[in-house]
Amino acid sequence: MTEQLLQFIWQFQYYNKSNLLTSNGEVLQIINPGTHNTNQGPDFLNAKIKIGDTLFAGSIEIHINASEWNAHKHSDDGNYKSVILHVVWHEDKNLHLHFPLLELQSRASNIMLEKYETLMNGRQFIPCEKHINQISDLSFTAWKERLLIERLQEKAIYVEQKLLNNNHHWEEVFWQLLAKNFGLKINSDAFESIASTVPLNILGKHKNQLHQLEALLLGQAGLLNKDFTDDYAVMLKKEYHFLKMKYSLTATHIPVHFLRMRPANFPTIRLSQLAMLVHKSNHLFSKIKDAETVKELENLFDVEANDYWHYHYTFEEENSFKKKTLGKQMIQNIIVNTVLPVLYAYGWYNNAEVFKDKALLWATQLLPEKNNITEGFKTLGVSNKSASDSQALIQLKNKYCNEKRCLQCAVGNSILKN
Repeated sequence: MTEQLLQFIWQFQYYNKSNLLTSNGEVLQIINPGTHNTNQGPDFLNAKIKIGDTLFAGSIEIHINASEWNAHKHSDDGNYKSVILHVVWHEDKNLHLHFPLLELQSRASNIMLEKYETLMNGRQFIPCEKHINQISDLSFTAWKERLLIERLQEKAIYVEQKLLNNNHHWEEVFWQLLAKNFGLKINSDAFESIASTVPLNILGKHKNQLHQLEALLLGQAGLLNKDFTDDYAVMLKKEYHFLKMKYSLTATHIPVHFLRMRPANFPTIRLSQLAMLVHKSNHLFSKIKDAETVKELENLFDVEANDYWHYHYTFEEENSFKKKTLGKQMIQNIIVNTVLPVLYAYGWYNNAEVFKDKALLWATQLLPEKNNITEGFKTLGVSNKSASDSQALIQLKNKYCNEKRCLQCAVGNSILKN
């Protein structure tokens, strides 16, 4: 037994309530078990109970053993003066407190306890993989909607912190997070750092000169430090040294990586595409806020690197011709992982529901992501029909299944309840 499980049992009243008696033999009736308190103080607030003919209103404290009341020194804490009932798993000691005690050890379902133990000890992809299909489609759909909002809310908190660090400049924040996304998982931190060292006011002065934008981004990434023989690389290096001196730039200390990456994702290619996006766009985040459809979003990111990169993946080494377009899959990745979170954060921060609703709607219209997590759920028969589903499943796996938070999960609740 854990205190978390005991709180769960009490919150949902999953115990035998017939002939309920306090430890002193008084007839007890639970009128309202209270609301779970996640802050300091008793575990449940605003509860109502009846002992005999007397009605009591106040708080309820939960412990595994009764003696924990003294161990935690609750009698000396003013937050606990409102307690009207002490609920424990085992009354290991009679504390003679001024309020009654209820022991639940003999009233909980053994089947539920066995299910909980199985969930906690499971080593499968997810703890409940043998039972996940027991939850109704309606309940699971509602749970996935909550998971999506939870995931976007968590990202909104990160966006808000970025906003504070950038003088509440939404375009600047979007630029940095967009660059982070272009770096994908391996180079995300490096790309975000590059963007933070080259703010939009500098990029704006050179947006009509694509090669200068490339020089700034590639140079800040440390990719123009070699002695080149390639004419284009030599030209970019010269431009970069001039711009670096002009703006007193300090290159990022985070190196970019090429190893174990598909050539199309090499930092040289992604930075050149990012430079083209800056070259083609103007007030990008404002245009995103004004967009009405997913198609409009996709068009905003429909860019390709300049002609040099159609024949190269890195400097010096020439390859056969291949257009270095951003690609539909990468555009979807950008929309799901940068556009929607920042747009949702904008709505949340400014109390503008229209932007939050737009982000949630677009998530249902975008193609689902395919990764190890979504594929794992697919083998269990869990549908993944849109980006809304895939984002919810990622949140479920990372924040609930991996951390064994079955008691806070709608799926876990359904399994234990049944």
